[in-house]
Amino acid sequence: MNIFYRVLLYFQKRGFEVCRRIAESLGIRARVVRTTFIYLTFVTLGFGFALYLFLAFWLRIKDLIYTKRDSVFDL
Repeated sequence: MNIFYRVLLYFQKRGFEVCRRIAESLGIRARVVRTTFIYLTFVTLGFGFALYLFLAFWLRIKDLIYTKRDSVFDL
């Protein structure tokens, strides 16, 4: 049972990060973005989930490419 909670915690930390970042960029609450993805998934039979995975992948790539550096000497 301990493994189940570790996996659940991992997905909660990583999975909701996408919704939070989208909400911050749009200036709305993350809860609204999450429920929108849920409703979109039910209505379009999986398109919302595919869109969510695409955005998660895109944000991950963007973070790897555009990292904030503190100074010029961090190159």
